[in-house]
Amino acid sequence: MDERKRDSMIAYLRRRMAQVGIRITDLAAALAEERTRQKSARFRSASGDTWDGKGNLPQWLSQAVSAGQSMEHFAVEKRATRSKPAARPTVDWRQDPFAGTRLATMRPQ
Repeated sequence: MDERKRDSMIAYLRRRMAQVGIRITDLAAALAEERTRQKSARFRSASGDTWDGKGNLPQWLSQAVSAGQSMEHFAVEKRATRSKPAARPTVDWRQDPFAGTRLATMRPQ
């Protein structure tokens, strides 16, 4: 989007907000509340529905589970709990009985 279109859109939104009576602080509070709600979500659907894991199972999740989908499919990964990927195990080639033989250098066909 070019700068002129962006400025025009901002002016339009400010006019509409003034007409409806929405202040910038109201908008900021709503966005902050939405972020908090999104962070507390433990399950999220493809359409953006969320559930924090408290209370009854929401209809969208209940229908998915009834259809055979696992709840883990909808689980939200928390960025803070992600661990580093496991390091690949090292191989001690000194213990390889085929080292140096034709079997060690053959490629599967």
